[in-house]
Amino acid sequence: MATRISGAESQIMEALWRKGPLTPDGIVAEVGEAHGWAPGTVKTLITRLLRKKAIEGRREAEGYLYRPLLSRSDYVQSESQSLVDRLFDGEVAPLVAHFAEHRALTPKDIQLLKKLISDLEDE
Repeated sequence: MATRISGAESQIMEALWRKGPLTPDGIVAEVGEAHGWAPGTVKTLITRLLRKKAIEGRREAEGYLYRPLLSRSDYVQSESQSLVDRLFDGEVAPLVAHFAEHRALTPKDIQLLKKLISDLEDE
C-alpha cells in the first residue's frame, strides 16, 4: 500500500470493513458521534479516502454507497511492516522484546507466542 491512511481516515475504513457498503449518513452514524465529528468532518475524510483510492463510491438502488477498495488484511500488513521498519529497523524480535519489557504479557500471550515460534520452526 503506497498511500498512507491517517488515524482519522482509518476509522472510516474500519466502519466500512465492519458494516460496508455504507451510505454517507451510515458512515456518519458509525463514526461521527463516537469521535465527536460533525457530518462535514466525516464527509471530508470520505473525500480524502476517495482521492487516495482506498474507497469507492457508487450510486445504487439504496442510494450512494461507499465500499473499501483496500482489504483490512492488506492495510494491517502494510501498517505493521511500516511500524517495524520505522521503529525497529525492520526486525520483529526487538518489537516483541519491547512489548515484553514494557507491557505485561499475559499467560495467553506467551502461550500464543510459543505456538507461533513452534509452528515457524516446523516449517
